[in-house]
Amino acid sequence: MSAEAMRSETSRINTPATSGDRLWADIVSTARFGAADKGGVTRLTLTEEDREVRDWYVAECRALGCTVEIDPIGNIFATYAGEDMSLPAIAVGSHLDTQPQGGRFDGILGVLAGVEILRTLKESATRLRHPLVVVNWTNEEGSRFSPAMLGSGVFAGALALDDAQARTDREGVTVGSALDAIGYRGKAKIDPASFAAYVELHIEQGPLLEASATEVGVVTGIQGLRWFDVTITGTEAHAGSTPMAQRDDALVAAAEIVLAVRDIARQNPPGVGTVGFVEVGPNSRNVVPGSVRLQIDMRHLSETGLNQMQAALEDAVCKTGPGVALNHIWSKAPVVFDPAIVNAVRASTEALGYSATDMVSGAGHDAAHIATITPTAMIFVPSKDGLSHNEAEYTAPEECARGAEVLFQTILEIDRR
Repeated sequence: MSAEAMRSETSRINTPATSGDRLWADIVSTARFGAADKGGVTRLTLTEEDREVRDWYVAECRALGCTVEIDPIGNIFATYAGEDMSLPAIAVGSHLDTQPQGGRFDGILGVLAGVEILRTLKESATRLRHPLVVVNWTNEEGSRFSPAMLGSGVFAGALALDDAQARTDREGVTVGSALDAIGYRGKAKIDPASFAAYVELHIEQGPLLEASATEVGVVTGIQGLRWFDVTITGTEAHAGSTPMAQRDDALVAAAEIVLAVRDIARQNPPGVGTVGFVEVGPNSRNVVPGSVRLQIDMRHLSETGLNQMQAALEDAVCKTGPGVALNHIWSKAPVVFDPAIVNAVRASTEALGYSATDMVSGAGHDAAHIATITPTAMIFVPSKDGLSHNEAEYTAPEECARGAEVLFQTILEIDRR
């Protein structure tokens, strides 16, 4: 065994252990912020519920000796000092916001695992060479403000701050005013170049790990995605007195587009397509619908696949009729993670003796933006029945603990390298 390998092996043996019980207690405790009726969480970004969980997170990090900084889009950076503060920081984290009637694990697991690692370092009096930063990114979900991954997008330079702060929700509230309302429009200027690496722990949000009885996913990249809005204009008419042949039914045209999205995805494997939002006007039983709004999400591993899917969607919309307008509102190119950081995750998983497989994320994550400016990788742990964005979302205590262990070991691998 080489001297370097012996040092690596010795440091693994002497590595302090994270506490799965303590991590699980935090998962249970933080679910009270926005608790939903069926055991899940509704904690939309920049709401009072989001403020409450942010306040909890900031207080915990400060109690552990961290310096906490907040930037103008509300991203929170908790820094635990390293032996050499001139070195760039190793960063971990994810997000605290959820979907409406979302789960207790999506996003927050990566933040809470970071907090647990801070506790482990503090109680064991362990210092990394590099500073360690635990990050909460603003508006990852995109369920209140579009686009998703807004905070990390601003940090990475993919979206201008002024533009992001001017985005509105369905009630016309801007991101900027929502930040002010909960007291999280900060002034810190965090240099993206100050990160040596970024690692994000997340539940898989899909069925592959569970189906293969694999303990850890080593994430090598993220699918690209494109979002589209569709407006369909028909003619409102009486449901009883308007003959079928003379109807201009906007909802029928919408149904054709919904089916086209499904078929386009099937014809471009492993692409996926979803119509997740429908708004019908006037939405009355006895009125032929005169207007419909659709929101479409399309994803694929390759830019070529996305181009083919978009072209097929545009063709389907044209064939539907003249009253249909398609607006391409957002894109995120496929992401390939940094091989060195991916290898650090692999080495850590192997060192801990867990079964693992390489995989590409079907869901978007803040790591997709951060990968454009910093060496990045992700770690997945299983989701029961593949469910996420659902109150029934569940990852077992031992699976969460395993993810935190791999995250901590990966930090140590990066710190040594």
